[in-house]
Amino acid sequence: MMMKRVALMSKRMALALPFFLAAVLPASASASAAVKASDVIGRAIDGFVRPAYASLDEHAGGLTTAMHQLCEAPSGQNLEAARAAFSGTVEAWSVAEIIAFGPIKENNRLERMLYWPDRKSIGLRQVQATLASKDPSAADPAQLAQKSVAMQGLGALEYVLYGDGAETLAGKDDPYRCAYGAGIAGNIEAMAGEVRDGWQKPDGFASLWANPGPKNPLYRDGNEAVTELVGVFINELDMIRDVRLKGFLGAKPDADKPKQAIYWRSQNTTASLAANLSGIDQLFQASRLGDALPADAQWMAESIHIQLSNGVTTAKSVAGPIDKALADRALRDKLEHFALITSSLSTLIGTRLTAEFGLTAGFSSLDGD
Repeated sequence: MMMKRVALMSKRMALALPFFLAAVLPASASASAAVKASDVIGRAIDGFVRPAYASLDEHAGGLTTAMHQLCEAPSGQNLEAARAAFSGTVEAWSVAEIIAFGPIKENNRLERMLYWPDRKSIGLRQVQATLASKDPSAADPAQLAQKSVAMQGLGALEYVLYGDGAETLAGKDDPYRCAYGAGIAGNIEAMAGEVRDGWQKPDGFASLWANPGPKNPLYRDGNEAVTELVGVFINELDMIRDVRLKGFLGAKPDADKPKQAIYWRSQNTTASLAANLSGIDQLFQASRLGDALPADAQWMAESIHIQLSNGVTTAKSVAGPIDKALADRALRDKLEHFALITSSLSTLIGTRLTAEFGLTAGFSSLDGD
């Protein structure tokens, strides 16, 4: 996943950067009042990034609790409660994961949280081997964190909760499977807490991003700081459409690959896609990037919000097993419509919005205060 994101970022940033080289310069006479990059980034951090990762941490804590309750008192009811907590954590992660830089990149947390796509089934085989060998160290979150990234995150836990043999979690015949699942949940919670704390540090990554300047090791000016933000919108839209959606939605029905869909076992495929777009919308609204647009281009900000909202609604309307959705013409049409919405947004943000900034709006590069 990370390699895909890096490749997309390199491709897109090469296109977007020239616009923002102009955008961080003082506004021209025809521009609206200059908007400071530090203000935009500060709003993005306080209004979206910190709350999103705090929500993930809260959900991950609930997931760990639910897994321990399941292990202590196996039952169908507690299994459903653990599965519900898993789905809630997936949704919280899908909102937060659009910020794929900063603390989440440290210590391989991004890959450890979600190893996907797993086209060669490396993770699947490792999880199955762990369940077969009943490795006690894999049930300990601290020791699990040192193992393969493919067997310690959301994908691994999904198999534990929904994969072959998952029904044994409702009884007492296979206590190791639950113990391993609880270890994964504890590891996810630990990572979520670390990322939350990383974004809260007064002298941490957030301070570097929000205070660009010549002495800043990561962001030398407002251009670089805002380019990072705009890169989220551009790159994540590409990722959602080209990697997540088109990974299973073929050009024609006979080319569909439902078992290549993310979270297909837990039926969270479209819920995660909806949460991804919801995260982009929340970030765009929180940063108030649209405030930098001149009056005659303000429609872009509203159009972006409307299209993102429509994308969320469309994805949520495709519920149930993804293979059945693909076999239903009406539901498959909705997935294709979702792809069109993301393509439209990519054009609107990656081409028109950036061009508008490059021509008219200004972000002050002297905004370290």
